[in-house]
Amino acid sequence: MDQRRIATRPEDLATPAEMLSRSGLEFMQDMMAGKLAGPPIGATLNYWPENVEDGLAEFVGAPLFAHTNPMGTVHGGWYGTVLDSCMACAVMTRVPQGSVYTTLEYKVSILRPIPIGMQVRATGRVQHAGRSTGVAEGEIRGVEDGKLYATGTTTCIIMKMPAR
Repeated sequence: MDQRRIATRPEDLATPAEMLSRSGLEFMQDMMAGKLAGPPIGATLNYWPENVEDGLAEFVGAPLFAHTNPMGTVHGGWYGTVLDSCMACAVMTRVPQGSVYTTLEYKVSILRPIPIGMQVRATGRVQHAGRSTGVAEGEIRGVEDGKLYATGTTTCIIMKMPAR
């Protein structure tokens, strides 16, 4: 994030009123600008948003030793969480003001192991965003080598929130 600000306690996160007063794209842009705190999962798993545009979200990060499985390779959950974030945030950029979304399901295909500490870019792109569903695809590529390490797809549910 340009002005990286990570939530360290529940009170740091945006309130429902703050969320619903913005479109999903505006919410993501405000988070990138440091006006709203980002989620703590990024700090925990060492990744963060780098770019958001209409229908697109890019995250960068690097898995650490703390993110390995008993075999010493990067745990599949790291790939899944990073892909879920970039794909779902891409859908979020299409969520209208007054609505919210959440991941309904996602699938990840790991193609090769990411070396511990290697920086990667995860890119999510919207394929469809309608009144009630959003669909996106994602990929993780090495920043330096450009190799494809994993791909994913997601379906998100988009829900209009009633006025209070």
